[in-house]
Amino acid sequence: MYILVAILLLGILITVHEFGHFITARLCGIEVREYAIGFGPRLIHHTGKRGTEFSLRLFPLGGFCAFYGEDTTDEKELEDPRAFSRQKRWKRFLTVLMGPGMNFLLAFLVLFFYVWIGGTTSTIPVIAGVEPGGPAETAGLMAGDTVLAIDAISMEDASLDLFTQAISEGEVEGADPVSHALLISRDGETMTLGLTPFYDPEYSRFRIGITVQLTVRSEMGADGKLHAASRPASIGTAASIAWTNCIYAGQTMVTALKDLVTTGEGLENTSGPVGIVSMVSDQVSTGGLDAFINLLILISINLGIMNLLPIPGLDGSRIIFIALEAVRGKPVPPEKEAVVHLAGFVLLFGIMIFFTYRDIMNLLH
Repeated sequence: MYILVAILLLGILITVHEFGHFITARLCGIEVREYAIGFGPRLIHHTGKRGTEFSLRLFPLGGFCAFYGEDTTDEKELEDPRAFSRQKRWKRFLTVLMGPGMNFLLAFLVLFFYVWIGGTTSTIPVIAGVEPGGPAETAGLMAGDTVLAIDAISMEDASLDLFTQAISEGEVEGADPVSHALLISRDGETMTLGLTPFYDPEYSRFRIGITVQLTVRSEMGADGKLHAASRPASIGTAASIAWTNCIYAGQTMVTALKDLVTTGEGLENTSGPVGIVSMVSDQVSTGGLDAFINLLILISINLGIMNLLPIPGLDGSRIIFIALEAVRGKPVPPEKEAVVHLAGFVLLFGIMIFFTYRDIMNLLH
């Protein structure tokens, strides 16, 4: 069952990516010959009113949106005004770009609605450790205590920086330290403990001798089990969280890709379609909907970034050819561009076969 869920996830990403090409081409007046999900023999197909063939193919390893007169050496088609290479440059650029663009948009929208509808989790600082002989130990603080407030300043959803600032509030080096009142929760009971920080020259700030970590707050649900506490999120908050997390995920993937190319780091963790399906099914089986949403977002961003790489056969390569045309003032001969993209497809399929073989061997072992 979970393998089907994993295939569904990949199907969503492929469909959205190719739909980006398709809908942009339609809006720009570019003729689409075929909109296909998967490769290999057709399982089902339908010809639309405009002559576009919509098909579902046997192997769900990708998809394509074929435009009239694209990647062909047929002189008759190349001279046809409908040919892709004869369309205005900006139309071709947008049509190619919106494949990866739709993957980025999908990731943002899914995370936006997930946060907006489900709310955001609430965090609270919890004491992870107490230094012997420090003010915290003297005051009676213990590892596991939850800090609810410092001097009546709520610590709910407070950052670690805000926690540190609250401890150092009013403290001036060389002056007498200021005492603080900490409202804590321990074993279901709340209590207030007073303590006075000390100035630590090593850290150049006042400390109380504890280590703190942010923990997701829990609340008792109707089923009698603890669940992560959540609170409603405004549209602005949901948009900000979605944007920040998508940017962070993208930057992380770009860094990982750079390390893979320059040092080979992470090559052993690289997977093909079989490995991705296996990984997704494993994580969804244990993490449920949260895992599915998380993987949908991450893989969608990854797919968008990968397709923008200047590798023959990918969208990034087609963008490079359009850029070369803009610089040269004339297009690269279509038959030569077609050969480059064909060679790229052969290379990509070879890489896919290699990783698929390795994934199968890993599963068998």
